[in-house]
Amino acid sequence: MSHSPVSGTNSNSARYPQGRLLAYYQPIIALETRSIVGYETLGREFADGTIRSLGPFFTDSSIPFEEHVRIDRLLREQAIAKLSTLPEPPVLFVNLKPSWIYQLYKTSGDLHTLQLLDKYGVDPRKVCIEITEEEFNGSMSELNEIINLYRAHGCQIAIDDIGSGFSNFDRIARIQPNLLKVDIHLMKKSATHSGYLGVLRSFSTLAEQIGASLLVEGVETTQDLKRAIQIGARYVQGYLFSPAEPEFQLKNSYTTLIETELDEHRRHLQETKQLWQELGSRLVDKILASGIRDHLGLSTDSELGDQAISHLLPHLDATCLRVFLCRNNGIQLTANHYRDSENIWRMELEYRNADWSWRPYFIPHLSHEDTPVIEAKVSSKYADLDTHAWIRTISIPIGKELVLLIDVADTEE
Repeated sequence: MSHSPVSGTNSNSARYPQGRLLAYYQPIIALETRSIVGYETLGREFADGTIRSLGPFFTDSSIPFEEHVRIDRLLREQAIAKLSTLPEPPVLFVNLKPSWIYQLYKTSGDLHTLQLLDKYGVDPRKVCIEITEEEFNGSMSELNEIINLYRAHGCQIAIDDIGSGFSNFDRIARIQPNLLKVDIHLMKKSATHSGYLGVLRSFSTLAEQIGASLLVEGVETTQDLKRAIQIGARYVQGYLFSPAEPEFQLKNSYTTLIETELDEHRRHLQETKQLWQELGSRLVDKILASGIRDHLGLSTDSELGDQAISHLLPHLDATCLRVFLCRNNGIQLTANHYRDSENIWRMELEYRNADWSWRPYFIPHLSHEDTPVIEAKVSSKYADLDTHAWIRTISIPIGKELVLLIDVADTEE
């Protein structure tokens, strides 16, 4: 059935497939195993001696919905039949539009993919239903109930094109997918715009919070792969590894490539950690040399705190952007001392008594061990609330009740 010419189409329209339908497969690689774990199924047409993508056909809104579904079902059956012949099948990612799932189940009460799995004896755990992006105006509650039928049978659920139309946060929360697929356009923009990189990192955090994994698709270069690793992807997919092909590949086809980039990532993290630890140690030395501890003594007076910081400021280099003292309960003692665009230190008095205990990263920096050796703590990289620039916060204990915090620019990619 899947290898015969398509019948019942309008033979006078080039919009409809005229040749042989073929399911092609693009590999999906897991970073933890460095091996292929699955494939996304994509439609192709063989006609006039060439292979053409069926993407334009499926995105043509002028073609009747029923024809889209009919062609998709032929391709889907071909792929599931192929999966049934393998002793250790990979996970097959099957693209389904929300409107297809919704309308077809509402009218027939059947889920065609589950019927195919029964027909060919394929374990549902080896199929991931990929909910593709589209404008969807049906009942989200009913759609979620239908998706849960797939889940109840053992299928995994993925939401495609995170950051685009269909995949808003309300729908993600309702569907609770196993995987989130990042839209390639966001990833490309992240290479040149720090705001997009922050959004991508937030998707990684979102995935962690809902018990999902992050899949970055469209990986075309080693720089794309580096970026995917950097934002916390678990799975990667794209032309860097392989286009969609008619046959499955050896599981370890791209192990060396993945291991090379992971080794580089680990080396980079280790070097970065060492550099920031060394910077923290140098700041401790400067603080001791400045006499700030002696100048402040045991006082927790705001005025004396600001005076003590003013003695420290001449010792700081240009990467230090902001300095302030906090009590160990998160209440800011002093003003913010910040470096302006003309490299002059200014004071923001309104920050006295600000409570920073609500910030997730903050409390760990106020919990220094009471030891004779003064050590600095360095936060992870984050975007500054005021400037949106990437910074890190270095914290250094000043006596038993106070902690000095220094915001330092992090310009490293």
